[in-house]
Amino acid sequence: MIKINKFTWENLPQPILALAPMAGVTDSPFRRICREAGADVVYSEMISVTGLFHHSPKTQRLFRFTDQEQPLIIQIFGAVPEHFAYAAKYITEQVQPAGLDINLGCPVKDVIKTGAGSYLMKNLALAKEVLSAVRENTSLPVSIKTRTEVGRVTVLDFLDAVKNVPLQALMVHGRSFSQKFSGAINIELIKEAVKKFKGVVLANGNMNTPEQIQAVLSQTGCHGVGLARGVLGKPYLFTQAREFLAKGRYTKPLFSEVVETITKHTQLMQEEKGAHGIIEMRKHLGWYVHDFPGARNLRNQLYHCSTYKEIAEILLENSRRFG
Repeated sequence: MIKINKFTWENLPQPILALAPMAGVTDSPFRRICREAGADVVYSEMISVTGLFHHSPKTQRLFRFTDQEQPLIIQIFGAVPEHFAYAAKYITEQVQPAGLDINLGCPVKDVIKTGAGSYLMKNLALAKEVLSAVRENTSLPVSIKTRTEVGRVTVLDFLDAVKNVPLQALMVHGRSFSQKFSGAINIELIKEAVKKFKGVVLANGNMNTPEQIQAVLSQTGCHGVGLARGVLGKPYLFTQAREFLAKGRYTKPLFSEVVETITKHTQLMQEEKGAHGIIEMRKHLGWYVHDFPGARNLRNQLYHCSTYKEIAEILLENSRRFG
């Protein structure tokens, strides 16, 4: 475990391989799975500062984590500086993660209509208030996640606007707001952001293989990457990327090894969330078995399971057949 008061972005081994924040995905069980697979640092799901300010039980539950997940970065979103100030103080004193991250990149309609996420990135005056409110109410390292462009505001414009706010790390989703989650990433803008920003910069977006990860690192000069959709059903991408960056080659996990990971993930979900955890696990099961022999039939079997034991038995049977 990395002690909270010792964590700094600069002291992480480079290139940094981070699990990027994904709503409904990067919960405690998945973070543990990715840490074991080789993630250097993991992010929480987006957590609403307004929900926390109003003492929402659902929001409170999102803060649960274990020592195995450290260093954990809690990502928060919203549009009200007062709520951010409250959240920063609360998280620092009561939750004690390794760091705090502010979401300025989410393009989801329900988020931006409140003035949060990507919408906040183009509201430079308000964004600066928000960042200052967080910085003034925490001793934790503060980082941000942006898009390359939102409307006429680029990440470079944004960095100019907040240059006097002490920030330790920047994760740049390489796509513009209009691209949402598809299309090529803007290598040049990320490269320029690395030159402009004084702290650690992570590239994010469109990295699904070790080769793509290496290409983005070499083309941008980033200190690391934040992996998101590329690790859905493939947390071992962290292991492969680490091996490829060190040796120029990587190995494909055995069928039995993937089954072992799925089984452990399912067990953690049931322990953490009970019966509802198994329901939530179904999306992960679909991602995990996507390329398995007889994937459609296997997926249908797994989707009808309601307990860890049922899922484990089906996986064990398939592991014996194809392992």
